[in-house]
This record gives sequence, structure tokens and C-alpha cells, in this order.
Amino acid sequence: MVLFYQPSDARYVVYAGRDKEENEDLIRWGLPTDWWFHVDKMSSAHVYIRLPRGESISDVPEGVIQECCQLVKANSIQGCKEARVKVVFTPWENLKKTSDMAVGQVGFHSQKLVTTFTVEGKDNAVLNRLEKSKVEEFPDLRRLREKFDATLRQEAKDRAKQFEADAKRDRAERERQKELRQYTSVMVKDAMHSNVENRGRSAAEVEDDFM
Repeated sequence: MVLFYQPSDARYVVYAGRDKEENEDLIRWGLPTDWWFHVDKMSSAHVYIRLPRGESISDVPEGVIQECCQLVKANSIQGCKEARVKVVFTPWENLKKTSDMAVGQVGFHSQKLVTTFTVEGKDNAVLNRLEKSKVEEFPDLRRLREKFDATLRQEAKDRAKQFEADAKRDRAERERQKELRQYTSVMVKDAMHSNVENRGRSAAEVEDDFM
């Protein structure tokens, strides 16, 4: 089961695993548009925000970031008791999972891609609103990921097809321009004659010049 929350900006989806076993599925089947939130150096819920394609984390309003941070703090046994905690967030693709790690445990491929956000206190108004919006669902995470990947593959094929069509059109236009230049070079002024030049000459004389 996955817990979904409605943040203050409806463009985004915020969700979390019910327990550490579910967190394993979220780690495995996340999307490249997901960002992962967790209380730094403490046990806490794994909260994700799913961005619209084409957006970066810098496009997300700070208020939405704070909502995700409040969620992980409130769902940390130790962190919820602290007046101040640090929350780390990073792209889903930066999560590193190895066979020797405990269930629900993750590391990072690159520490440079990890951002730290300090949460001051508990915002009851935010947490109450998020709690009221909470919905429990049972999505097929693997199918959703496979559908996402299939969409990316189809888009890549469409781009390649369009690229080839554009290249074919450009080649045809270059050939047309080449033929036009060749035709123009043949029709040079010195090689052309008008009827004025043939005035007073017999048809036989003109034909002889032509031949």
C-alpha cells in the first residue's frame, strides 16, 4: 500500500511507503521524475515527490518542499521529538541500493546530488491538511514504471522518425537546388540567340548554325 498526499500545488504528487518493505518497492520502481526525502541520519518515512516531466526540483515552490520535509520529520520516531532536524532530498535516480543493505536502507551514487534542508519545528496546519488529503492505494508500481519507459521509447522512435523525414526533405531540397544551378549555368547569355540576330538570314543558314 502506498500513501498519497495532496500538496498545496496540485501539479505535484507526494507519496510515501507504508513500511520499510514497501519502501523497497518504491526504491526499485520509482520514476526518473521522482525526488526522495528523508530525515538525515535518523530513521524516518521515505517520502517522494513526483514532478511533471520537464520540470526540475528548482521549479518546485518552497512551500511544497517544506511540506515534504514536514512529512518526513513527523514520521520519524526520533525526528518528531526534535525542535530542528535536517532533511535530505535527492533525485530517485541517485538512490543506491546494494545487496548488503538492510530492508529500506539506501545510499547515494553521488553526494553532490544531495540537498539538505533544515526544518524548524512542527507545522501543525500543514500536517493536518496533508493528513486530511491522505489516500491509501495499491498501485502496480512495476507496471507504472514499464508504462513510463515504454512512453520514453516511443517518443525516441518518433523523434528518430521525424529526424529522418527532415533529413530526407533537406536532401531533396539540396538536390533540387543543385539541379537548378546546373540548369542556370547552361542557360548562359553568350550561348543564347534571339530571332533578331537571325533577321535577314535564310532558314537553311540558321539551321546550319544550329547544327
